[in-house]
Amino acid sequence: MRPIILLLLTLLSFYQSIGTSVVAELSTPLWPPELYSSLIPQKLLATTNTQRNPPQYPQYTDRVVGEWQWFSPDTWSSGFLPATMYELHTRTRLCTGQGSGEGTDWVDLGRVWSAAEVPLETKTSVGHDVGFLSFPFVQELLVNPYNKTAINAVNTFAADLAARFSPIVGCTRSWDSSDPTLFEVIIDNMMTIDVLFSSYSLTRNSTLIDIAKSHANKTMLNHVRPDGSSFHLVEYNATTGEVIARATVQGYSDNSTWSRGQAWGLYGFANMYSYTNDMNYLETSRKMANYFLDHLPSDGVVPWDFNAPDGPSRPADTSAATIASTGLLLLARQELSLSPPSLANAARWVAGAWKLLNATTDLAWKPSWQSLLSNGTVNNPAANNDTGIVYGDYYYIKAGNDLVEMGLTQC
Repeated sequence: MRPIILLLLTLLSFYQSIGTSVVAELSTPLWPPELYSSLIPQKLLATTNTQRNPPQYPQYTDRVVGEWQWFSPDTWSSGFLPATMYELHTRTRLCTGQGSGEGTDWVDLGRVWSAAEVPLETKTSVGHDVGFLSFPFVQELLVNPYNKTAINAVNTFAADLAARFSPIVGCTRSWDSSDPTLFEVIIDNMMTIDVLFSSYSLTRNSTLIDIAKSHANKTMLNHVRPDGSSFHLVEYNATTGEVIARATVQGYSDNSTWSRGQAWGLYGFANMYSYTNDMNYLETSRKMANYFLDHLPSDGVVPWDFNAPDGPSRPADTSAATIASTGLLLLARQELSLSPPSLANAARWVAGAWKLLNATTDLAWKPSWQSLLSNGTVNNPAANNDTGIVYGDYYYIKAGNDLVEMGLTQC
């Protein structure tokens, strides 16, 4: 890894001193060409041609031939397919040629596939995951900031999430419970609170920012361990705000580190820094990123849980890898925004993203599957593993776009 780190440090120095064009030329061979494969738009178009009545959304595939399994819109992951279409719209802006999906109106497809989410503004069972449902509407506002449907969706989903906030606990509630004294918070919320900032940009309702900061501060305190690892779940007493237990639902054990949760955390805290410039969030993201990279096996393949024993009961999770890769690239951009920029840190995060994306591509790129990638783990305790996953594919495409926008590669 050291030659890679030194090379990336040199490239990032170029990035600062002479702009992105030379960096792109030098760094192109480092990244998997599959990130820009023509199969990406082809597969997405094939998926959009399988519309169902009533509408359904893919979440994961079967294990054998990689066919999507379909679910109702009232599922936490339903926003990722339309959000992926907006990422392919970005791809056509960044790239030209066969692999960019030129000639397809990805924005129109994103709008069509977002439509079934609109009724969820008034009735949904996904809880805090309304933040994930908001993704395509947030991206629509980057295309058309006056789109009333998107504005209403972002503001309503943010209001839904804000209504789950407890000033006693200091967090937004993740899962509902029949026990009025139980208040459960999972690390995933560090991603869903992003919708609060999106709504603030439209409304200037500062209460939304206060909620996001309070939630992030409590997560730093109670989810993140001193070594940078994380608990999946923290249970609070809703009446007193005291921590009752720290545990897991999808990880190996209560004291282990579930890799996708670790990825959500490192990404979410980097995102919090991008909004607030609070160095505590940057330091927390760094700690979580260091833990993630330092506990990778030598082949770079991300296990479902970092502390699970080796063997067949420790499947990979390529969705954790792609989420972490995109989070690391965001963290690298935050390092470059400092004055002076932290080039050594940025180089480490970019090198980490390189290792993850290459290992994931080598292991899991599946031309014959409907998904882009295989070897994802949705929920290993429920024996849902070794599949393609819609959010794993989303972050794989987004990572490719981010690399081009950072000037680290060309399409």
